[in-house]
Amino acid sequence: MPTVQELFIYPLKSARAIPRSSVLLTETGFEWDRHWMAVDARGSHLTQRTHPRLALVEPQMTADALVLSAPDLPPLRLPLEPAGEAIPVQVWNDRCTGLDQGDVAAEWISEVLHDSARLVRMPPSMGRMADPKYAGPIAAPVSYTDGYPILVCNRASLDALNARMPEPVPMERFRPNVVVEGLPPFAEDRIACLRVGPIVLRLVKPSTRCVITSTDQRTGERTTNPLPVLREFRFDRKLRGVTFGENAVIAAGQGAYLERGADCSVDYEDGVDE
Repeated sequence: MPTVQELFIYPLKSARAIPRSSVLLTETGFEWDRHWMAVDARGSHLTQRTHPRLALVEPQMTADALVLSAPDLPPLRLPLEPAGEAIPVQVWNDRCTGLDQGDVAAEWISEVLHDSARLVRMPPSMGRMADPKYAGPIAAPVSYTDGYPILVCNRASLDALNARMPEPVPMERFRPNVVVEGLPPFAEDRIACLRVGPIVLRLVKPSTRCVITSTDQRTGERTTNPLPVLREFRFDRKLRGVTFGENAVIAAGQGAYLERGADCSVDYEDGVDE
């Protein structure tokens, strides 16, 4: 039977992950996932695509704050309570709102990135939605994720990729929220729904991958690049990109906890259940 092997949240977009033993499903995905973001002077999102040093930022959640740590800098404490001046920000083509976290936070993240930047956090209501072309007619609110609430990856798919690689790459390069084990390699390509107790995640779109997969999530350095190997057998002509993992929306279970080690069942697009 498939099981949930690992769970991760990324409170600051494109910074390091926090592994979890359980996560609360909220309206926009996992609790606190991508609620904070670095932006440039125009309010555009910054990620490891252009600023790989974001991988040096290590987040920690406390009862009342997000605490960010980075080499040679004192920790930065950001209250969980939404506060700050509302400013326009942009994630890809989506224009939305961010709450500016102030000059101290801006100086801190600028030091980390060696570039001028500011930190914003998501307001209580932002109104950003996943693309209905893939997510379907029921609105799927999102935080500052690239486009969808949850990213699901399959451990066997990584094993199949690494069997072709000159050097293996770890799963963290693909920045999943959920890692499932016990499925055949790339079974996620044809899964319609992943069910865990009352939780139903609907897999709606393959995840196209970028240069972040070549970034060491401990050092921020570009190292082994899996994209050339993936391109040999994972190029999607329709999406015009290399794919690994599946974007998911929450079909049921908001307010429930997803637990590491939980048994799963899957509904395949061809109607065969497992």
